[in-house]
Amino acid sequence: MPEPTKKDEIETENAPPPPEQKTPQEGETGKGKDEDDTSVSTPPADGISKPSERKDSVWSIGEGAPEETEKRDDSQRSTLFVEKPQSGSVSVGGNITFIAKVEAKDLLRKPNVKWFKGKWMDLASKAGKHLQLKESFERHTKIHTFEMHIIQAKENYAGNYRCEVSYKDKFDSCSFDLEVTESSQAAPSIDIRSAFKRREVKPQEEEPEVDVWELLKNANPSEYEKIAFQYGITDLRGMLKRLKRMRREVKKSAAFAKGLDPAYQVDKGGKVRFMVELADPTVELKWYKNGQEIRPSAKYIFEHKGNQRILFINNCTMTDDARYYVTAGDEKCSTELFVRDPPILVTKGLEDTNSYVGERVELSCEVSEDDANVKWFKNGVEITDEAKSRYRIKVEGKKHTLIIEEAAKNDSATYSVMTTGGQSEAKLAVDLRPLKISLALEDQTVRLGQEIHLKCEISENVEGKWYKNGQLIEASDRVKLYHKGRIHRFVIGSAAVDDEGEYMFVPDAYNINIPCKVHVVDPPKLHLDGLGEGNTVTVVAGSKLRLEIPITGEPTPKVTWSKGDKWITDSGRIRAETYPDSTCLVIDAAEREDSGPFRIALKNEAGEDTALINIKVVDVPDPPQAPDVTEVGEDWCIMTWEPPANDGGSPILGYFIERKKKQSSRWMRLNFELCKETTFEPKKMIEGVAYEVRVFAVNAIGTSKPSMPSKSFVPLAVTSPPTLLAVDGVTDTTVTMKWRPPDHIGAAGLDGYVVEYCFEGTDEWIVANPELTDKTKFTISGLPTGSKILVRVKAVNAAGESEPRYHPGPILVKEVIEPPKIRLPRHLKQTYTRRVGETVNLVIPFQGKPRAKVSWQKNGSPIDKNQINIRNTDNDTIIFIRKAERNHSGEYNMKVEVENLEDKATIDIQIVDRPGPPEVVTIEDVWGENVNLSWKPPKDDGNAAITGYTIQKADKKSMEWFTVMEHYHRTSATINELVIGNEYYFRIFAENICGLSEDATMTKESALIAKDGKVYKYPVYEDFDFSERPLFTQPLVNTFAVAGYNATLNCSVRGNPKPKITWLKNKVVIMNDPKYRMFSNQGVCTLEIRKPSPYDGGTYTCQAVNQLGEAEVDCKLEVKVIYHGVINPGEPIFLAGNNQLHSKDF
Repeated sequence: MPEPTKKDEIETENAPPPPEQKTPQEGETGKGKDEDDTSVSTPPADGISKPSERKDSVWSIGEGAPEETEKRDDSQRSTLFVEKPQSGSVSVGGNITFIAKVEAKDLLRKPNVKWFKGKWMDLASKAGKHLQLKESFERHTKIHTFEMHIIQAKENYAGNYRCEVSYKDKFDSCSFDLEVTESSQAAPSIDIRSAFKRREVKPQEEEPEVDVWELLKNANPSEYEKIAFQYGITDLRGMLKRLKRMRREVKKSAAFAKGLDPAYQVDKGGKVRFMVELADPTVELKWYKNGQEIRPSAKYIFEHKGNQRILFINNCTMTDDARYYVTAGDEKCSTELFVRDPPILVTKGLEDTNSYVGERVELSCEVSEDDANVKWFKNGVEITDEAKSRYRIKVEGKKHTLIIEEAAKNDSATYSVMTTGGQSEAKLAVDLRPLKISLALEDQTVRLGQEIHLKCEISENVEGKWYKNGQLIEASDRVKLYHKGRIHRFVIGSAAVDDEGEYMFVPDAYNINIPCKVHVVDPPKLHLDGLGEGNTVTVVAGSKLRLEIPITGEPTPKVTWSKGDKWITDSGRIRAETYPDSTCLVIDAAEREDSGPFRIALKNEAGEDTALINIKVVDVPDPPQAPDVTEVGEDWCIMTWEPPANDGGSPILGYFIERKKKQSSRWMRLNFELCKETTFEPKKMIEGVAYEVRVFAVNAIGTSKPSMPSKSFVPLAVTSPPTLLAVDGVTDTTVTMKWRPPDHIGAAGLDGYVVEYCFEGTDEWIVANPELTDKTKFTISGLPTGSKILVRVKAVNAAGESEPRYHPGPILVKEVIEPPKIRLPRHLKQTYTRRVGETVNLVIPFQGKPRAKVSWQKNGSPIDKNQINIRNTDNDTIIFIRKAERNHSGEYNMKVEVENLEDKATIDIQIVDRPGPPEVVTIEDVWGENVNLSWKPPKDDGNAAITGYTIQKADKKSMEWFTVMEHYHRTSATINELVIGNEYYFRIFAENICGLSEDATMTKESALIAKDGKVYKYPVYEDFDFSERPLFTQPLVNTFAVAGYNATLNCSVRGNPKPKITWLKNKVVIMNDPKYRMFSNQGVCTLEIRKPSPYDGGTYTCQAVNQLGEAEVDCKLEVKVIYHGVINPGEPIFLAGNNQLHSKDF
């Protein structure tokens, strides 16, 4: 057979496996490998036969693009996979497994897993011989493992796959690819498929002469048979023996100058020429064929040419294929002649054939020679006519026939025939006979333990397989499978819960399935064996209750929980959780209100079951009320309390007591054995330290929260009696007493004082203050005029009343005259200034008893109360002006009278307003770029000194005003840098402390800045004499100082030459005293007295002297000492000499 050309190699790169592939073995019943791949048909998901979907595999479909698998809405996507399937590659016919793992730590039941090929094809319905789905669960690691096994993979199994896992609202997906490659053993050694085309006989093209001897000598021994068939060698074994002899070393001959070639080749009917050359032409030659001498004849012709001797053999036949040799004397020279048959041609080729499974199939062809050597191939694999082979080859002369007695599905293939001079091929298609379902499977509902009997009948007597939920069912002791003729039966003697599902029967070799559903039911039942008596469950408050009750029933019963008329849902603090084999009542942080009966009900289509479960919640008791400390000693106390209102459902066993210092946060346990009573006596406390106590209640569940702390108490003795009890004031019906706190109060503090009195000559003490007073001053009221009383005061704290402090003598109840005195505030000792429209509200305190009378005058005349409001009290007077006017300015005189005594004070009030405009503004002179202006002060200064003027200019053309000077103090000014050629007007505003005047005074004439230059004539001024004797512009002011705080005295002076400043105290010059510091800056003179004492009080004088004279001012300084808490806690008392003054006096 000729070697394949390069073109043929390209055409057959994807050819099927070569002859080395496995052929059917002995014992196989007519089913080859391809038959096994397609003999089992697995039904599609919907149970309807769809042959059009099947190509070479019952579960192969068109591949979907990988990105299509991601189109699913992943808004609820979460990570469930702990190990995802990975893409893989497998050879044709090989097996591969994909594994996915899901962690079940947070899952209450098994997740739902689906495998897909392409976009939508669910592989659960395609499970069978080539696809198996398995799952397992490892309890130790809590890992679900899902496996997809692909068995004997085919090329069309390649594509994109997807694994999806879901649990409640969680979802995860993973895509992976499968690549199917050709087997490495499938590389053909020779290409014959290109010659096996569906065509008529094509004779072999004429090739150049080939020396078979050279091919055999240079070929591998495994190629001998192929070369022999290709070149028509029938006696290959003999030819190999002859070839072996030819390979022996030939000795050099002396008789033959040139011997025969090792071998000659000639076609049948052809002519061959043997030639030798002799060294000696006289030697006689003889020719032999297989040892027989050859005689000259028409077939054998001898020829002599010089030293050459030639033998011609005409019309060669197969009998001429032999060993030839020639002898010359004693020497011999041999050769081999090979006669080759002519090529065998295929005169009538194979034809495509269609058949059904089980029928006899014959494929025939005719060749050019009778009994020619012909080889048959199936998909490129040679078919042998062995006894055990399913194929039989029949030869009738030139006709060759391949016979298949009972065709099978896997006999569908391309068959070819090959000769030495031609080849032919054809396709055989073996299809199944149409299958009809005579009796389909019926859906069944059976009770647990009853028999499941499924029966179906089909039109053909073929085997089949049973599947449950896509998994193949094998016969066992429990599962019986029967097949008789066209009837198939499936029987389970006792139905179990796991037997429920979707069943189907799949006939072998048919892409059809017969489905049905089996529903196993079981009445629901609650298993309450683990509960206590009366189905009571006790739980501690605050803990979590998870009550799991096993349930049975098929289908899984519907579970409902309720308490009273309230249904319990699957969410919230109290919730119900339901699983296939149990139900669970969950109470997070149980509360006392959760106690009571809970009703559980199960219901399914087979029946119902109910039960009541009593939940009892116990808790620690409520805390007791705050304890009361009824008695306090030096280092002990007695405390009592009431039992808690709620004992938590368990009797109170006793109490724990704790105490702590009031200022501390650390509590200390006082008893380590429960106190059975509700009284306790804490001991070993520190005297003078405030304590608090609290109580814990204890029951069998635990210890309650602590009670509220008791009121703080101090285990110490009473204080010492108050000190310095004195009379503060007396009226006709009242006596006011004052005192100092006790010398020894103690760490517990002081709760207050009790003031008691009794009339002279009696022993009955009357309590003047029913409630304690915390002040050190108290007024006893309701006393008869002229009576005499004795007074005593006691200090009170937690330990009780102190010893009383008695007034040394009886007190006469009769009012005492107090001379009047006005306490004029410091800021009113100077002129009090306010603007027009502002509010004036002055409070002037005074003293004087009894019934001081206050009167006011303005500038010597009574005040008009319609304009000015006056309000008087026993201690002060108020002057109020809601909206001040300039006419309210003046000198106000205040007089306080008590009987024949009086005191006076004067207040200077100044109400100011903005001034009027200046009087006439005159242009005095104009020269160059300058204008000299003069004006007169305004008639109305706004009741305040004029502090300056603002000057503005305006060009006559635009009349836009621009400020050129502000805060100018004089009444004449020179305006510079004016623009030559412009004409200007000027206006001036007056200014005081309230601001600029509302209007301005403008020049009547304008000033023209002439373009022609003028010579300015400077005015002649006389030298101004700035000499001035000292004059104090701001005097010293009487001052009150507080002992221990620095005080300053300030005044201002002017004079030229600069005066010398000297300070005096009580007319004595202050010199080199570190207690005093003196400053003088810009005419302001300051004397600082460091931390004065009462002895630093007196009259201070500031003296200024220069060449022109001297001046002096003086003031009084009074130093006061502050005592806190003498009369009222926190109220300062000023003591100066023997006089006691309150802060309200200032």
